[in-house]
Amino acid sequence: MRARRVGALLLLAVLALAASAARLDLDDDDESAVLDELLAIDEEAERGGLDAAGGAAEAVRWAQSMVLVLDNDNARRAVEDHAELLLLGYAPWCERSAQLMPRFAEAAAALRAMGSAVAFAKLDGERYPKAAAAVGVRGFPTVLLFVNGTEHAYQGLHTKDAIVTWVRKKTGVPVIRLQSKDSAEEFLKKDQTFVLGLFKNFEGAEHEEFVKAATSDNEVQFVETSDTSVAKVLFPGITSEEKFVGLVKSEPEKFEKFDGEFEERAILRFVGLNKFPLITVFTELNSGKVYSSPIKLQVFTFSEAYDFEDLESMVEDIARAFKTKIMFIYVDTAEENLAKPFLTLYGLESEKKPTVTAFDTSNGAKYLMEADINAKNLREFCLSLLDGTLQPYHKSEPVPQEKGLVEKVVGRTFDSSVLESHQNVFLEVHTPWCVDCEAISKNVEKLAKHFSGLDNLKFARIDASVNEHPKLKVNNYPTLFLYLAEDKSNPIKLSKKSSVKDMAKLIKEKLQISDVDTVAAPDNVKDEL
Repeated sequence: MRARRVGALLLLAVLALAASAARLDLDDDDESAVLDELLAIDEEAERGGLDAAGGAAEAVRWAQSMVLVLDNDNARRAVEDHAELLLLGYAPWCERSAQLMPRFAEAAAALRAMGSAVAFAKLDGERYPKAAAAVGVRGFPTVLLFVNGTEHAYQGLHTKDAIVTWVRKKTGVPVIRLQSKDSAEEFLKKDQTFVLGLFKNFEGAEHEEFVKAATSDNEVQFVETSDTSVAKVLFPGITSEEKFVGLVKSEPEKFEKFDGEFEERAILRFVGLNKFPLITVFTELNSGKVYSSPIKLQVFTFSEAYDFEDLESMVEDIARAFKTKIMFIYVDTAEENLAKPFLTLYGLESEKKPTVTAFDTSNGAKYLMEADINAKNLREFCLSLLDGTLQPYHKSEPVPQEKGLVEKVVGRTFDSSVLESHQNVFLEVHTPWCVDCEAISKNVEKLAKHFSGLDNLKFARIDASVNEHPKLKVNNYPTLFLYLAEDKSNPIKLSKKSSVKDMAKLIKEKLQISDVDTVAAPDNVKDEL
């Protein structure tokens, strides 16, 4: 009881300080002082005790050296001297480091309260670059776990529970065993996603595969029991008396039963496909997990929160029908740093009304639902996405009404203007932010004037920032292509460093044009060429 009280007080102290740090807009010195308190728990607490009367202030006083402060002199030695060491590499200026530090402290306190033997350390990688390089800190923030000198990099969510689960799995506690209803009810208070296994006597090949899956999965907590009455506290719908695996989530669609073969790979796939809620709210913390989800077809709804309130139940119903086949994600457009990069891919960054898009992360294809957002249209959109009949979306400006000396091509006219044209086409691909594009555009206009008397050659340009086409793959701007009429599938790429004269020479050579054919060019242009 005394040890439990010590752990609880330490954890309360850390949580209180974390909340305090989150509320304050601290300068560097104040932030450092608070974070030092957050990240330091005295190892003497293990040997002594802590009276409840001392309160949070005394807990902080006792908490001065649980987290080792590393520098150039002791970093490598700390890794070698500890069988298990959890290290946070940070920089004082890094915002994500500041956000992670309280969570790291909470995880350290929680692990210590559980009796974990893991040692904890922090390293200012900017101040001690030599030490950072020695222990493998190459960016900020970095969380590394060293087990007998072997490095494990943490890639999970920056939350206390996620860090605790990962550390316990990596240090030999992949499964929590619960053998009483009280312990099961207490565990449920954590309100976390977990995998439940019911196995008689914790024996047999199926149980071994369950433990293998628990060890392989770095994110979701696995729990086991041999008592059916305990299992029913955690998963009320259990019918088996001897063998069962299920997933429990903290959302309305709470219980998922595993029906596959009791084999590690099958259990891991079941967890990967079912661990997300019906609608995942996209955040900076879970963005990596969304991108790496085994569910490759993903439907995104973009809207402000008040608009999504009217859509949520309808989207949930559709999501339920496509569970494990399509992942549904909501992005709050008020969070510009999250929404804008996605919407820019569609040329919709200024769009204010709710928008539904889709991605196939297996091949990068993107889709846009252009119909009104309702149950019928969304269901049809998802069915077409699933069966592969949905047409990918490519950005395009409106079709231009006029054609100048250099024809403007957009995504929707690329086929007709370039690929299907009976003419040879000299195409300039540019963007507004391209440094060299303005000078190249002037050269293209000079070429267009010089060859303006030819019916079998036209000059065109396309703005790649707002127009796309599956057969136009360009990464550097400007890019110049010559599409010969007899072979549009293999355009000739010209160097942007070529002079106007060199480009004119190549055009004449490829199209077998004589100087007589260009008599319509103005004299001043002829002189340059």
